[in-house]
Amino acid sequence: MAPTLTLKSGTSWPDAWQRCRTVAPEAFRDDRALNLWNSAWQADGRVLPAVSPVDGSPIAGPPRLDGSTARQAVRAALDQHRAWRHVPLPERRARVAATLDALAEHRRLLALLLVWEIGKPWRLAQADVDRAIDGVRWYVDGIEPMVAERAPLDGPVSNIASWNYPMSVLVHALLVQALAGNAVIAKTPTDGGVACLTLASALAAREGIPVTLVSGSGGELSQALVRAPEIGCVSFVGGRDTGAAVATAVADLGKRHVLEQEGLNTWGIWNYSDWDALTALVPKLFDYGKQRCTAYPRFVVQRHLFDAFLAAYLPAVRDVRVGHPLAVEKPDDPYADLDFGPVINAAKAKELQDQVAEAIERGAVPLHRGSPADARFLPGQDTSAYVQPVTLLNPPSSSPLHHAEPFGPVDTIVLVDTEAELLAAMNASNGALVATLSTDDRATYERLAPHIRAFKVGHGRPRSRGDRDELFGGLGASWRGAFVGGELLVRAVTRGPAGERLPGNFPEYQLLP
Repeated sequence: MAPTLTLKSGTSWPDAWQRCRTVAPEAFRDDRALNLWNSAWQADGRVLPAVSPVDGSPIAGPPRLDGSTARQAVRAALDQHRAWRHVPLPERRARVAATLDALAEHRRLLALLLVWEIGKPWRLAQADVDRAIDGVRWYVDGIEPMVAERAPLDGPVSNIASWNYPMSVLVHALLVQALAGNAVIAKTPTDGGVACLTLASALAAREGIPVTLVSGSGGELSQALVRAPEIGCVSFVGGRDTGAAVATAVADLGKRHVLEQEGLNTWGIWNYSDWDALTALVPKLFDYGKQRCTAYPRFVVQRHLFDAFLAAYLPAVRDVRVGHPLAVEKPDDPYADLDFGPVINAAKAKELQDQVAEAIERGAVPLHRGSPADARFLPGQDTSAYVQPVTLLNPPSSSPLHHAEPFGPVDTIVLVDTEAELLAAMNASNGALVATLSTDDRATYERLAPHIRAFKVGHGRPRSRGDRDELFGGLGASWRGAFVGGELLVRAVTRGPAGERLPGNFPEYQLLP
């Protein structure tokens, strides 16, 4: 009989909220977080109710601004930008470094907020915070040659990012953009991360970083955050539908842009035999329920290897650990080591479950479905945002699971017989961020990899967004605008010599680094 679980001591949402109020009283009230613009915390906007995906309990919702107030915030950010761009680099470095020290001091609170707001298990929440801090320190230590002979943009950088990596993607980008001499604007994701981003912004603002943090619907704020003439660059991370609208706007305006969009990242299996290595990797591929831009939800498997593939894959996927990220047997026990908790909300869970059911009705073969009985939950807790791991063989072409990223713990497998079929199946989404080909023969990998339309292609190992000097981008419809990572992130938000062509995907050219 499984033991009865309880909430780990000191980790409740009221505990976390009170700690936020203690650490940054200027940014939090009893019942709400504030917006930050014009160098001041503002009790404006309409606060929407929100619940945690962890257990359905109420948490802080975003204080949503209207378009008119957002325009005021952008105009104020331009004033900040015009002052900040003239601050000497040594002072900018010192202020960003001090911000990193403050983030490190409060890393456990930031991680706890990520658990409650977006459902990350403790290990992955801490990793998100640490990757932001460590990544920006790399830029602080090596920024001089990256900005040599370059200048800040003419206006602030506007950041619109998805909810899944508030620290290691959004806060990381903000601080590097500011280090390069730009004022920065961020819109809090609608689906989660308000408290975490508010706390991080408060710590940065105390050190004099020119940061603006606002909440609101993308449709209502896009006129200010994307189209406003004051904006020097738009940085977007999200889905293709929204990204396409942003791409159209920035192309019409000739505005600098970085648009990271989704793609179906695939893992190919061809003339392969190292099954123990694959078995060891499968649980790691389920980190955070595959709610990552670099997750691998599709395996493309050579048909005559399918039995060996299943023998390696199924035992591993059955060991994936799911549950409430803060549930423990005794209040003072260590955090549970989980692969993932909930998806971002109950609506997303239902969407995934409906897509799986529909795919099976139309011919997909269910190879594995995890059981809620094997998950770690508190007695009587709301589990509506949880999806157990699912694996489907041959999703029908009419299903979204055939061609799009599910952004949840759903694997699909497609069988192929020829190299041409392998490549076609791996390129199903017209471009991706990452891909992997597992094959025993290095020459086969070298021959096929250039035909896989992904920015990074691994040989038998997963690829990721990367840190420090590793470049990042996407091919095809998965990316528009300047590539980032390493020095390219700085180049994307600074001006170089006249006529400079940045590496990236642009309407008029594509330039790989």
